Amino acid sequence: MTNRIFYTKPSITELEIGYAADAAANGWGARCYDYINRFERDFATHLGSGFAIATSSCTGAMHMGLTALGIGPGDEVILADTNWVATVAPVMHLGASPVFVDVLPDTWCIDPAAVERSITPRTKAIIATHIYGNLCDMDALIEIGKRSGIAVIEDAAEAIGSVWHGRRAGSIGTFGTFSFHGTKTLTTGEGGMLVTSNADLYEKVLTLSNHGRARSQKKQFWPDAIGFKYKMSNIQAAIGCAQLERIEELVARKREILAAYMVRLSTLNGISMNPEYTGTINGAWMPTAVFHPATGITREMLQQVFEAADIDARVFFHPLSSLSMFEDKPANINAWSIPERAINLPSYHDMSEADIDRVAETLISIVRSHQDNSAVHLRQSA
Repeated sequence: MTNRIFYTKPSITELEIGYAADAAANGWGARCYDYINRFERDFATHLGSGFAIATSSCTGAMHMGLTALGIGPGDEVILADTNWVATVAPVMHLGASPVFVDVLPDTWCIDPAAVERSITPRTKAIIATHIYGNLCDMDALIEIGKRSGIAVIEDAAEAIGSVWHGRRAGSIGTFGTFSFHGTKTLTTGEGGMLVTSNADLYEKVLTLSNHGRARSQKKQFWPDAIGFKYKMSNIQAAIGCAQLERIEELVARKREILAAYMVRLSTLNGISMNPEYTGTINGAWMPTAVFHPATGITREMLQQVFEAADIDARVFFHPLSSLSMFEDKPANINAWSIPERAINLPSYHDMSEADIDRVAETLISIVRSHQDNSAVHLRQSA
């Protein structure tokens, strides 16, 4: 009898427990923001950004950032068709129109050429999602943004630890957003962060984050605008502070697991995994195996075998344009094709070498079994 291998879970130590207990016991009254302020300050420093605002979710951070940019009805926001719905939801909430473009076949991130072709006079922002820790081509996107006068936003929900030519993911665009959901490399259970080096944008989001109350307002309980309530709790921030102290260790372990899979799967043909190109570092949040169409291996085949092996593997994100609330856009060939032949692999921090072996061996068995079946079919056809 084997134990089920889960796809991800957080790494929690006595440090996180101690900080959370302190916040629960003492983080009230005058100290109710102590860990929040510390987490924001330390996160901005770690990232190399000027400012950070802790939020209840990455979605909330994105909602406030887009609001601060003045995005609303009649505006268009370009984003990759390969995305989780959380990225497009704030666009819809604001009444703007999402424009889904294809992704590159190797990084699975937004295609800059497709972005450029999709720009219209109504385009107000480009969202660059660093999927599974892989990096968007930020040089190309920032150049497009500068030429077009369009804000480039980084959805770095999955990219803590990823680095683009010396700059950390999330710190490059007009603003960046992060997720600290329980599945992420750095977690607060639920939670997120907005980061920016634009002082004016920071003040707008800060006001929005506190029910529209500007910090310069002297009147008590006097909002200057209708804002939001997307605050992170002090206890969550306490856990975040502890996780941030361990961030190098947490990212290093994720990278070790991805590297271990790559070594074990190196003998297989027709499979690709999260890339890391010269000058970049992949934070390796979610190791992912994508099979070449010629292999004939499908998502359903992978799901069935992993479930039988008691391994909790996730499917690759469905294209947003395939969802019922949007219009199909199968012309986004990579975004529509890749999910049909891909799988996310387990990667929690305390996976053992035996666990990694078991996942890799399951994947290898799928390939060999399919090859054997194909060979039998070819012989029978002959």
